[in-house]
Formats: sequence, C-alpha cells, structure tokens
Amino acid sequence: MADLNHIDESGNAVMVDVSSKRETERTATAKGCVLLQPKTIALIRNGSVKKGDVLSIAQLAGIMGAKRTPDLIPLCHPLNLSSVKVSLSCDSKRNAVDIEATCKLIGQTGVEMEALTAVTVAALTIYDMCKAVDKGMHISNIRLTHKAGGDSGLFKAK
Repeated sequence: MADLNHIDESGNAVMVDVSSKRETERTATAKGCVLLQPKTIALIRNGSVKKGDVLSIAQLAGIMGAKRTPDLIPLCHPLNLSSVKVSLSCDSKRNAVDIEATCKLIGQTGVEMEALTAVTVAALTIYDMCKAVDKGMHISNIRLTHKAGGDSGLFKAK
C-alpha cells in the first residue's frame, strides 16, 4: 500500500508541501448523476420547480463549490483556478440529471478535489431544490474521469 502523504511519521495530519513541485497545466474532470422520479425530471425540464431554474442554479453552485474546496476539505491547498466548467443535462430515459465538471489551472498541485466538489455541490443543489416533490432522489456515481498534468501524468477512467 502506498504511503499516505497527508500523514507524517508520527501519524499527525499535515498539508502536503508542494513547494518543490514544478508548475504545470493541470486539469481534472469529474462526473456524477442524480436519479429522480419521472415527474421530477419533467418539472426540471419545464422549469416548473418552485425554487427556480434547477439546472442553472446547480451549475452556479458547482462552480462556487469548486472555488470553496479548501474551505470544505481539510488539508486541500487553496488554488488559483483559471477555469471551472460545470455542465448538466437531463436524461429522461434514465430519469437522471448528469453532471460533469472540469477544473483547470497552472500550478504545483492538481485539481481533482475541485472537480469532484463541483459535481457533488451541484448534485446536492439539485437535491435541495427538488426534495419537496421527490424524497427518493439518489445521488450516484460521483467519480474522477480524467486528470492531466503534473508528475503523475494522464489518468482516464475506464
């Protein structure tokens, strides 16, 4: 098993020192989905959810979530993100809202946590906006799908 780099020799939590790493362009993409009842997808598509435009608000929440990642996840570095893109789409055949987030920067550490946080916050926003009509929603399959940059190189999910 690989050593955990957020734990020192004494077992204490530490923020990883990235000062010796070179700056490179780094990107990460994460995906996830929210599974809903057919009537809930119809409400979202028709813009009939009482709290407002679910997809637009969730998109904005995802972007904000990426920017706030170091406030939410202990030991994450505050990053100067150069781009955060969040897209949402309804799939009526699966009764799902699919979410994809891509984060980018030029820096010394990766943006995987920011992309994952963006997807998670967008999914939670959908849940919050629709919970009055669909308590059985299911947030599912949040995962890293692509990562590039840095010494560890390219990762593509299978």
